[in-house]
Amino acid sequence: MRTILFVCTGNTCRSPMAEAFARALLSDGLIEGVTPSEVLIASAGIAAADGAPPSDETARILQARGLESESCSMQLTSEMVEKADLVLTMTQGHVDAIARYIAPSAEAMKHVFTLDPEGDVLDPIGCGPQAYEEVAERFDALIPIHMKEFLS
Repeated sequence: MRTILFVCTGNTCRSPMAEAFARALLSDGLIEGVTPSEVLIASAGIAAADGAPPSDETARILQARGLESESCSMQLTSEMVEKADLVLTMTQGHVDAIARYIAPSAEAMKHVFTLDPEGDVLDPIGCGPQAYEEVAERFDALIPIHMKEFLS
């Protein structure tokens, strides 16, 4: 089984939203030739408090799209990074923090990337519903590309 791990800061906004989007792509059969049982999709935060649900705004975005989040926040660990086949972070700062503080092997860092190589996916917390919708729109564009590349 292959593992894709989405990482943000607190694991209550961006990464659980990305996780739900990726799960939906698999369950809806939008990644040809790949079934949900072949891929583990997860999320974590570099500064997360374990057990928090997704933010209300994230839940609203997911509900509006007919998606559910199965996640509660989890603190990112070195073991998670080591075991994942692909780690997609929301910012370059997350990549840097993983390299500096989570301290996985150099080999593990070879599969840690920012979700959007053209720029950070900024944290929408406290910025209102439009900021969350903008994050969702970026995920609509970016996540299918990464999943198809990784799973093909």
